Amino acid sequence: MSKKEKASAKVRKIEARESGIHGKGVFAIAPIAKGERVVRYKGALRTHDEVDSAYGDLDEDGHTFLFTLNDEYVIDGNVDGNVARWINHSCAPNCEAVIEEDDRDRRHKDKVLIEAMRDIKPGEELTYNYGIVLDERHTAKLKKLWGCRCGAPDCTGTMLQPKR
Repeated sequence: MSKKEKASAKVRKIEARESGIHGKGVFAIAPIAKGERVVRYKGALRTHDEVDSAYGDLDEDGHTFLFTLNDEYVIDGNVDGNVARWINHSCAPNCEAVIEEDDRDRRHKDKVLIEAMRDIKPGEELTYNYGIVLDERHTAKLKKLWGCRCGAPDCTGTMLQPKR
């Protein structure tokens, strides 16, 4: 592939800006095809213990840039994060987070990729279901803390997922 072809293949298709869902969001600025890998979720690679140590004493506020990668690691978008950290949650998402495991089972090499679940038009906000699972009882207070503002017709009102 020539340099020109590589440059055109890397055309920027998304940007962060103010969102009607919550704070900042990520929007398509060019068409995105169903199945297309839109962006990799980046940030500092930390163990669960490191994350607990860094954030465990902070009061939950229903806002997080932490993405569980696997049983060993978390991606901390607060540190060296990229535009993907601004993608908001939705109960009717147009994207999904896909974990790509390292083919040699090096857990620290696993990746989180955001892929389009359907064709996305320029101007549309990118969203995915955060899939937040908490071990403790889902009280009204917790549901409100992790409230969803997506506005989808079937919005559950919370980013918390039903217990398995």
